[in-house]
Amino acid sequence: MAAATPLCDFGRPAPAFDLVGTDNQRYTLDTMRGKNGLLVMFICNHCPYVKAVLDKLVRDARDLAAHGVGSVAICSNDAADYPEDSFDNMAALSGRMRFPFPYLWDETQSVAKAYGAVCTPDFFGFNARLELQYRGRLDDAGRSPKPDAPRELYQAMVDVARTGKGPVRQVASVGCSIKWRDAA
Repeated sequence: MAAATPLCDFGRPAPAFDLVGTDNQRYTLDTMRGKNGLLVMFICNHCPYVKAVLDKLVRDARDLAAHGVGSVAICSNDAADYPEDSFDNMAALSGRMRFPFPYLWDETQSVAKAYGAVCTPDFFGFNARLELQYRGRLDDAGRSPKPDAPRELYQAMVDVARTGKGPVRQVASVGCSIKWRDAA
């Protein structure tokens, strides 16, 4: 089911996390932040919206590193109901795509809840003080590959790196809803 993100809550502090990556190392908010900001991406393996932009995520994370922006991807989906999103499959995807960022497993889904993540992909762009400045889409491609789409997320994060502030106008990201575990 498709879901859209809410508007950016400018200045909201980044919630802390401590999660294991597909390389079996632990990562925290403080170890992932770059000197000029941090991009937190909630993604998964099975979502067609994510699959359509994987190459762009790799490109943009590499390019943002040159601007002092760290990047991290988190999968919070219920792997019991969505086995393609299992830890082993996350590790395989990360290796196959040569992710230039850690791909972390939010097994308890507590990090997604703390961030207010609603879909995959869901992007949270923070400035150097770890204040939210971007909660928008990657670009206007949606589920269809569109190589020449303007780089909205990338440009917003470059601006955040330079000025500490994100663009006033942001377009919500749309993707598959986070696959929450039953509360039983």
